[in-house]
Amino acid sequence: MSDAKPLGGRILTPTFLVCLLVIGVAGYYTYKRFLLGIGAVANLNDGFPWGLWISYDVVVGSAFACGGYVMALMVYVFNGGRFHPLVRPALLASMFGYSLAGVSVLVDIGRYFNVYNLYLPWQINLHSVMLEVALCITTYVFVMWLEFAPAFVEKWKLKKFGAVLDKVVFVLIALGVLLPTMHQSSLGTMMLMAGYKLSPLWHTSTLPLLFLFTALFMGFAMVIFEGTLSGRVYRLEDETHLLAKIGKIIAYLIGVYLILRLQNIFVRGAMPEAFSGSFLGYMFLLENALLLGGMLILAYPGYRHSPRLLFIAAVLVLCGGALFRFNTYIIGYNPGTGWKYFPSIGEQMITYGLIALEIAGYMLFVKFFPVFSAGHKSAAPIPVKE
Repeated sequence: MSDAKPLGGRILTPTFLVCLLVIGVAGYYTYKRFLLGIGAVANLNDGFPWGLWISYDVVVGSAFACGGYVMALMVYVFNGGRFHPLVRPALLASMFGYSLAGVSVLVDIGRYFNVYNLYLPWQINLHSVMLEVALCITTYVFVMWLEFAPAFVEKWKLKKFGAVLDKVVFVLIALGVLLPTMHQSSLGTMMLMAGYKLSPLWHTSTLPLLFLFTALFMGFAMVIFEGTLSGRVYRLEDETHLLAKIGKIIAYLIGVYLILRLQNIFVRGAMPEAFSGSFLGYMFLLENALLLGGMLILAYPGYRHSPRLLFIAAVLVLCGGALFRFNTYIIGYNPGTGWKYFPSIGEQMITYGLIALEIAGYMLFVKFFPVFSAGHKSAAPIPVKE
């Protein structure tokens, strides 16, 4: 039984109301999309069939939602028991992130009413990496809700259901580690299909490994980001001592990633493209500069033990990792024959609505369900408004 307790407090805060407003606008465009078709709200075309809904909501968003994955690795695989208070908040953020990524895919699919074919053995293509990604992500969403289910058990005193969960928890933890490892690397594998249409700055056989690395350090960075904001907003006890240890791990991961990334670019002879003065070259340099900046802050103990610098480093890492994935799927991709793409207002609003729904859902759950450890409540509340 966890020592976590619901935070309680007012629901209709200014932040929550703003989220509801954004969700309402996004709901209008979502209704329009399902009523009139994708073309009524999106700028997708034959050259760019994957746009903002896939590149951000799924590819980047799922990496942002890897906090639960990396904390499961830390606590249950590497036996980092001292990090246990961070597990449930990270899992909650991951649960919403992945669930809404699944919603985004449903919005993106042209014939969404045929999505059930994904689960019919006689309809599926066993040789498709997209099948593996789809099945892994949908299964992982289900696993995460079950992993978070102990919070429901504690809230509603569901003792019989809790007893069943205790018997299968080791299976859920194993799946919670295996499934993200598979589909995060496979998100990189999918862009190998682009061939010459993807710039040599990003098209490499190491994409699966690079995507897995970005999922790891972006997941850890999101734990720091979420932990810092939650601690400030909900007046929780300072957890910098734990987050700094995670920061050290991020620094090592980024160091290995940058060595692999730059060595691969050099060996393939693509380094001149990075310094050619082109837009793609600048985007390549920017993504790596952001990661390098975050790594340098986190590599120095005096810096990573500063809450402010730790938070800044996490933001740099999240932006650098997100830009790498966005570059791979959209910016570095050129289908040729003059195809262009920029997300429409409708596409953007649906994405903003999903983000707002995630934030609002997180705020509701921490107030109604036991998420934060009771022993981490600050004795001296900081007067901060949500």
